[in-house]
Amino acid sequence: MMIGPKRRWSKARTRKRRANYKISAPNLVECPHCHEYKLPHRVCGACQQYKGREVFATAEE
Repeated sequence: MMIGPKRRWSKARTRKRRANYKISAPNLVECPHCHEYKLPHRVCGACQQYKGREVFATAEE
């Protein structure tokens, strides 16, 4: 015979446990080339550079 829980967990107990599941702000670093903020280890969205070299060619007019 299998036994279930003797009492159900209260809503407060469940919510206390789930209170720590929150989203954190992303770490932003400054691009050394154009000084815009970007995610670490990603191509900069403003100047299209990564580790000092241009990854995507920008449309120059």
